[in-house]
Amino acid sequence: MGTHDVTNQVPPRADGDLLSADPAVVEALDREGGDRAVLERLAGVLGTAEHREHARTANIHAPELRTHDRTGHRIDEVDFHPSWHELMRVSIEHGLAAAPWSAAPGTGAHVTRAAGFYLSSQIEQGHLCPISMTYAAVPALRHAPELAAAYEPGLTARSYVPGLADPSAKAGLLAGMSMTEKQGGSDVRAGTTVAHPRPDGSYRLTGHKWFTSAPMNDLFLTLAQAPGGLTCLVLPRVLPDGTRNAIRLQRLKDKLGNRSNASSEIEYDGAVGWRVGEEGRGVRTIIEMVSMTRLDCVLGAAGTQRAAVVEAAHHVAHRSAFGVRLADAPLMREVVADLAAETEAATVLALRLAGAVDRGETALLRLALPVAKYLVCKRTSAVVAEALECLGGNGYVEESDLPRLYREAPLNSIWEGSGNVTALDALRAIAREPHAVDALLAEIDLAAGADPRLDAVTTALRTELAAPQERRARRLAELAALALQGSLVVRHAPAEVADVFLATRLDAAGPLRTAGTRPGSDAIGTVLERVTPQA
Repeated sequence: MGTHDVTNQVPPRADGDLLSADPAVVEALDREGGDRAVLERLAGVLGTAEHREHARTANIHAPELRTHDRTGHRIDEVDFHPSWHELMRVSIEHGLAAAPWSAAPGTGAHVTRAAGFYLSSQIEQGHLCPISMTYAAVPALRHAPELAAAYEPGLTARSYVPGLADPSAKAGLLAGMSMTEKQGGSDVRAGTTVAHPRPDGSYRLTGHKWFTSAPMNDLFLTLAQAPGGLTCLVLPRVLPDGTRNAIRLQRLKDKLGNRSNASSEIEYDGAVGWRVGEEGRGVRTIIEMVSMTRLDCVLGAAGTQRAAVVEAAHHVAHRSAFGVRLADAPLMREVVADLAAETEAATVLALRLAGAVDRGETALLRLALPVAKYLVCKRTSAVVAEALECLGGNGYVEESDLPRLYREAPLNSIWEGSGNVTALDALRAIAREPHAVDALLAEIDLAAGADPRLDAVTTALRTELAAPQERRARRLAELAALALQGSLVVRHAPAEVADVFLATRLDAAGPLRTAGTRPGSDAIGTVLERVTPQA
């Protein structure tokens, strides 16, 4: 006979389609010109307990570095758990790597891929790092047409082919990025890696790179000091003659989160590379890759927020306390609705940026992208922490998956430019490219007059834009992102969602208070319905 009956416990979430359960992303897909049918196949896989188990397992069994084989030969390889390979296979075969670059412009391929990346981010973030870098490498590589012709077919393929081999012999390729060094970090111009030109047009690189993720990728874009200044080069792991390039893996980083993904320190010991773009213009060449990975940071952060808030909504829908179901408790409803509205605003903004990529809206992206990365990624840690708290002690236990999401939450805010870096990048865009300011304000002004709170924030933004100052760069970035999110939700989200977002983020009492302190009318029912799992 048992000691007691267990009651009031939350059932596991049933298998389900992440796409159809998320009206915000479905509406954004249709609005931005994506292909919902393509994503339905991916969404069906992502929503299974089997795929969630692959995500959990890949993070428990971290990658392992093997510098030498059993006979002492240098091999510089990383071993991954089979679950990692399954995550990679699913994402690549569904077009989340560089496949959109092979589609005709304006066909919605980048929007479709972005929505898929956002959905996959809700399940597992680590494997999306090599996926993201592969996507982002193509526009940078196109600065060297011969190299693009050699590598682009493999990068845009939907084939996952792990293992080191001559890139020309592989049906699918993965690309990486290797820029930062110990003494410089984000100040990549302080790098001391040198690239010596050879008569055959190649370069020999010597130096140490401090942070290189996914070192088992097939080729890497890197920065080095050539005779003409800081230059972008591409280095394959395996050379055309079949020998391994002199890229030495020194160690793997022991990171807070993102544990399924290998991040390494590497040394170039006379490694062979080929120039991409002009000598001395390395940052300008590789910045296109950085821009695309920043887009994925926004998508990944929005997906992480969504995953955490859905878990919170599922929990409170099935758990009772003090004689009332948590989902019916007024204060809990306020908290979850607050988080859900912010998450929906992040989703709408991320898909709008993807639409801008599809349509070639470079002026809008130049300023909207860094400010979006600044705010959406920075807010993710707070959103996940609040969602975890909705589960109480259960949220602090690994089986809930909230601890893994919490460890992942700061990542996108740090990678590809932390808060200060992206805020200062926004100032550079304002100073050097005034058409970027015009494009941002034109997008925001599509909702001018719709709500006084949005109009007030837009006025404050214009004041900052008129006299930008470095010490106020964060304020400017925050105002710009909030105004852009506010404009998008006012135009595209249900009125109830817009009302909650404007009240919690743009109200005159001050944006970005802790969750559940919203003033204003009772408009939370619709918001909660859009985040709560129905099964």
